[in-house]
This record gives sequence, structure tokens and C-alpha cells, in this order.
Amino acid sequence: MKPAAFTYHRARSVAGAVGLLEELGDDAKIIAGGQSLVAMMNFRLARPEHLIDIARVPGLDHIRRDGDALRIGALVTHHAVETAELGPDFTVISDAMRWVGHLPIRTRGTVGGSLAHADATAEWCLLAVLLDAQVVAEGPSGQRTIPAAELFQGVFATALEPDELIVEVVFPRLAPRAALTEFAERRGDFAVVAAAVDLGTDSEAPRVVLGGVAPVPLRVPAAEQVLAGGGGFAAAADAAAAAIDPRDEPGVSAHYRRALTRTLVVRACEEAASR
Repeated sequence: MKPAAFTYHRARSVAGAVGLLEELGDDAKIIAGGQSLVAMMNFRLARPEHLIDIARVPGLDHIRRDGDALRIGALVTHHAVETAELGPDFTVISDAMRWVGHLPIRTRGTVGGSLAHADATAEWCLLAVLLDAQVVAEGPSGQRTIPAAELFQGVFATALEPDELIVEVVFPRLAPRAALTEFAERRGDFAVVAAAVDLGTDSEAPRVVLGGVAPVPLRVPAAEQVLAGGGGFAAAADAAAAAIDPRDEPGVSAHYRRALTRTLVVRACEEAASR
């Protein structure tokens, strides 16, 4: 399959990309690594009339600490994060990158692209919700910050306006006892279920986020309350499995997803506790 015809535009600045988005409207899409969008275009699931390439826009490829916060530019690739020295407080982020597709995908796919695509099983989306990330978007009126809890609104749907693009994601707090794990039928495939856990600190309560069980990354307060009360990993996993309402799908039953949820929540808790 090949994509439908489109007009290619190369942006040379964030302002230039925003201007093109404002001018071209809903018929335009941003492309950076293209690891999700191009595949959708090849299958004619997406048919943008205009592609705005931001891959060479300067200033969006940084990884830096700002006090306790970690700031990652939208054009940073998964592999760059995987190989970066983020320190023990953000090991969960670099370790999670090993679950992202295969190496060629990780060397091209970008942080901003993954968040904007908003796949409910994507590692960046789970990490953003788990760690209270702040997503910085720029549009014609300037920059605004969108809490990750408000960014994801449905299947491949976000709170981004059509003329906005993500420029940075900020992880504002330390996460020394967090882990993400998942299960796919084959290495590199999309996850059937993913689980991310932050066991918290003296000042931060535990968090549990699931992917693949709802249209958006799903926080599970019932499981979080079990962990906060010292109820144990197995009890938290049971609470997580009981809280979800998956559907039967071809090859993947609801019962199977619940069983995977139990296994993966325990596994993520154990990995987080070992740190």
C-alpha cells in the first residue's frame, strides 16, 4: 500500500510549523519520526493533504535536569532516552524504552510523536500519566502546559488543538521506585496489556496505570489504595484486575486480559521494589 497524495512542507522553526498548521487547518499533520503516521497513511487510515516535517526544527532535542524535574524535547528519540544517563530517579523512563518496538523504530520514533499519537498502550503515554508529566504545547497564542491526566481523551484523541504541536514533556518529580512492564505476542509488537507502577515515597502516594484495557491509559485508584495501605502486591494486582472492564476481542478474551493484568501488576511492583 502507498499513501494518498499529499503536499510536503519542511518547517524550520516551531513558529513556522505553527503558522503552517494555522494556515492549512485540519488537512495538515505534523511528522517527525513518522513511525506511526506513515504506517497509517500507507494503509489509508490517515489521509492528510499536507505533511509538515519538523524533524530539523532546532531546540527540540534536549534531555536535561531542572532541579528535580526532567525535561525532554519533543524530537528526542526513544533510543536517545534509552541510552541516556537519567540517573536512579528516572530509571523507569530509560528502562521502559526497551519495550518500544524494535531498534530501527526506537532510533526514528520521537517522544512528542508518541504522546500526540495517544496510543493507549504506548509506553510514553503510560509514563506521562504515572509520573504526573506536564506536556508543553505551542500554538498561535503561545505555549501552554497540559497535565498528562488531561491530555488523553479517547482512542488516538488528545486535548491538543489542531494548530498546536508538542514541544516538550516535563516530568516534575522524582520516581526512584517505579517500573513499567508489558506483554505482547511477539517481541516488538503492540502490548496486549501494559502495567506501570510507582510505589511512591514518603511524600508521594503509590500509583498504578494500565495500558491496553481502556481507550486511554487508565489509573487504578483501587489498586493504589491497597498499596498505600500495605496490602501487598498480589492484593493490589487483584484490585487492578477487578477494576477493569475489558472486552472480548478476536484472540484476546476479557478473562485473558484480566489474568495478564494481575501478572503484570505484580511484576511491575516487584521490579519497582527492587530499586
